[in-house]
Amino acid sequence: MSLSNSHTFGVESMPIDGLESGTSILLTGDDHKALKTVFARLVAAEEDEHSVVLATDQRGHAARRGLDAVKTGAGSRTSVLAAEGRGNGDELQVVDTLSDLTAVGMELSTMVATAQQSVDRFRTGIVFCSTLCDEVEDARSVYRFLNSNFLTELRRGDGIGVCAFDTSADLETDIDSMLAGMETSFTGRIDIESVTRSTATLQTTGLSGIDSSLDVSL
Repeated sequence: MSLSNSHTFGVESMPIDGLESGTSILLTGDDHKALKTVFARLVAAEEDEHSVVLATDQRGHAARRGLDAVKTGAGSRTSVLAAEGRGNGDELQVVDTLSDLTAVGMELSTMVATAQQSVDRFRTGIVFCSTLCDEVEDARSVYRFLNSNFLTELRRGDGIGVCAFDTSADLETDIDSMLAGMETSFTGRIDIESVTRSTATLQTTGLSGIDSSLDVSL
């Protein structure tokens, strides 16, 4: 049973509930596996929802399997815009180049709009935004992409969004400064601070009703 009600979004496998429509989360951390797991839990669609994912470092089928691993059937309720592999109709497409954020934004917006033709509620996510920053010459274009496309879709419809950023990425810039500028556009932030073999400690800011420190199983 979902923890969410008709007006909010929740996450069964994490102590997170009551996320209002329009909520946007910047998810950060330096553990690649933990980031993907927490991202999948936040973005995996309930039975009355649809997910739209921009996967910058994996094939669309792999992204779907990641969602299925945390919620049975979530992969079949997901559209993926992937950087690798082959497209397969409207729900699995491949970008020509990640550096063309204008084209990526248009394709992502189209997928979100298409999803809302069949369901009202959606979850959308980017994994990883750090890859986009590595692909472009000027990080400001990523900020524009987020504000003009990704975050705008949340204001237009009934959905939440998660942007995962791998802080271990070698971007030849001050990542803390970059994230400080980026997070001002988001409702809140979740940082994966420590990871063991089976658990992770999350620090949250800006998310009303959510504890500032959460321990979750992996």
